[in-house]
Amino acid sequence: MIKINLLLAKKERKKAGMQREIIVLILSVVLLLMTLIVVQWRMDQAKEKILVEISDKEKLIAQHKSLAAELNKAKESQKTLQEKLNIINSLKKEKASSVRVLDELSIDKLEKLQFESLKKEGSKLGIEGIALDDETVANFMENLRKSKMFKNVDLVVSEQIEQSKIKLKKFILACEIS
Repeated sequence: MIKINLLLAKKERKKAGMQREIIVLILSVVLLLMTLIVVQWRMDQAKEKILVEISDKEKLIAQHKSLAAELNKAKESQKTLQEKLNIINSLKKEKASSVRVLDELSIDKLEKLQFESLKKEGSKLGIEGIALDDETVANFMENLRKSKMFKNVDLVVSEQIEQSKIKLKKFILACEIS
């Protein structure tokens, strides 16, 4: 009679099944590790890409800040230049007005009269001068009153002075320019 030991076959099948399970387990672990490595690698690439984008954005922000600073400087410069231009324009207007005043004064000036100074503050004009006599000062004041350019002509000071042994009249007039 032949005896067949079936237990051994069961053990061998069990051993072969265990080997397969170990191989499947090792392959699963290797596959899992490879998957994790690929995922980590992709995340690192994405992280690098984002860091590069952040760096580019920071450079762009810095560039825009410098442009904004330049713009502010340009605005300040433009404001300063506009103020200077306004002053120049007002001086041109005042120059034209001053030229007209001087022209009118030269027309009304008598030969026996000499100006020492003219002071203009807004629409008020102060005239200091020397004349030969009171009549010359009175005639000059009358001529100014007749002019359309001057109004409220008043004698502020009239005093007698002596220059080179000649008696003269020093006067100060105040008037308004219309």
